[in-house]
Amino acid sequence: MGMNKSDLRNAATVVLLRDRETTPKILMGQRGASAAFMPNKFVFPGGALDKTDADVPLARTLEPQCMERLRMDADPGLAEPLVLAAIREVWEETGLLLGEASDKAAALADKVPADWRNFFAHGVLPSGAGMRFVFRAVTPPGRPRRFDARFFVVDADRVVSHLDDFSEACEELSHLQWIPLAEARGFDLPFITEVVLAEIEVDLKYPERNARVPYFYNDEGRSNFRRL
Repeated sequence: MGMNKSDLRNAATVVLLRDRETTPKILMGQRGASAAFMPNKFVFPGGALDKTDADVPLARTLEPQCMERLRMDADPGLAEPLVLAAIREVWEETGLLLGEASDKAAALADKVPADWRNFFAHGVLPSGAGMRFVFRAVTPPGRPRRFDARFFVVDADRVVSHLDDFSEACEELSHLQWIPLAEARGFDLPFITEVVLAEIEVDLKYPERNARVPYFYNDEGRSNFRRL
């Protein structure tokens, strides 16, 4: 008997990395005290895949190897929608536009799903250029909400809006801030976020390693780990 995926929601989370070569910083915000999932925790922007994400044009996908790993042990048709969900969640929760400026975007604003219209109206096409799929984790059973979450890392220079302007963010995350990577563990973090941070730190130290993607999940009551 394998893992029951019927109560899982596919999700995407983004680690935005700033000043990689000097003092690396990551963008995080705090979830509300009344949130059903991870209340009060500092987290990366992210959330569940929407059905309409599949209806949005993506200017560029990830590198082929990342896309291949994203399709492993999953519906292959979800790969591009998950990239789009990641970009949308960054926009909704931080107000930052991850994509490419394009004259074509504004003309598409009234043709894309409602959640995407303001994004396109800014003259930006969503793009996965520079994004890397680096981690996957399934929420353990017994939690109020469960996600099959894919984590992506992307340098902040892929953002086409001002990096310190969070004025268009929704209210889901408060205290949005660029946190020095070396100081992140001083915040109230979910356990899995600490694991992701450790993986990112190794990647920064050994950028050429091209490691396979860690995948944490539970099966028949046991915690499992493998690499994709």
